[in-house]
Amino acid sequence: MNVIVSNVQRNILSGLDVDVIKSISGEYDANELVEMFKNFFYNKMILDVTAIKDFHNIKNFQTIAMGLDVEKIVFFLPEGTDVCTSAFLSKLVSMGIYNFTTNVEGVKYLLEHPNTYKQVAHIQQLNDVSNTVAHKVENGAKIIGVRNVTEHAGATTFIYILKKELKVHFGDSIIALEINRSDFQYFGDKNMVSITADQIHTYLTRFAGATVVLIDLNDCPDDSFCDDVLYLLEPSTIKLNRLMRRNHMIFSKLQQKKIVLNKSLLTNKDITDFEYEAKAKVFYNMPPLDERKKNPIFDDFLSRLGLIQSKEEKKETGKIFGLFRR
Repeated sequence: MNVIVSNVQRNILSGLDVDVIKSISGEYDANELVEMFKNFFYNKMILDVTAIKDFHNIKNFQTIAMGLDVEKIVFFLPEGTDVCTSAFLSKLVSMGIYNFTTNVEGVKYLLEHPNTYKQVAHIQQLNDVSNTVAHKVENGAKIIGVRNVTEHAGATTFIYILKKELKVHFGDSIIALEINRSDFQYFGDKNMVSITADQIHTYLTRFAGATVVLIDLNDCPDDSFCDDVLYLLEPSTIKLNRLMRRNHMIFSKLQQKKIVLNKSLLTNKDITDFEYEAKAKVFYNMPPLDERKKNPIFDDFLSRLGLIQSKEEKKETGKIFGLFRR
């Protein structure tokens, strides 16, 4: 059974022929909607976004994405408003919201055929790539935090390789910071800087003109200054068992997060089993890498992050609103 949450567009949704267990209409705070439905069982939710108080504010979508399972929600957007721009849609995709449309036909389609990231990636990347330099100089760098979840999951070396791959695309406008450690000094790179937690905002201001700032978060609990955070797990049996013994609720906290399996030799079937047992999605499966060589797999990874556009996705740029307008 399904749930319908509506407001301004309720008359349009009234003709939707689906089984409904609960239907509410009005304007609600995002936190109020989360509290209302986080323990409520339903198959799918059709959410008229005008029912979200201040729905033009992307932070309210983020609240819903963090509190509810967005894979079960179809976001019904009012056509012609600022939530239908490529910039806004790109932000929705970045937070894991893939199912959105502007008409009832699109709602029906997405209820039966929900999108995956692959089907909406071109929306994110077309917007991000076309505006990268101008946007970052004007509004500050794209800030990506990296955090080890299992012990010694490789965040420091991962950032070093990631920085090298980004440099190919963006030159010397890539900065890396590590908090409360001094391991970066061994790479001999002037754009890799070791700082303390209380210096983070000073350095982010200093490097506001950078394209991307990568941050090794280490033991810093605050990551609110990051646009994205990657959670690194080394999926060996001993590392995972040690992690679960230390914190058996860890994977419930990582739901809707970008989990990267690092130094991983898992197959697709292994990953499927892992996701089932952990009840959490894997954002990327990264194999062991040679830090001294070019690693072509990173182009795919950077594409998934929305930092570059893959060859395949470039062919799709003319279709930016194709599926969205269903």
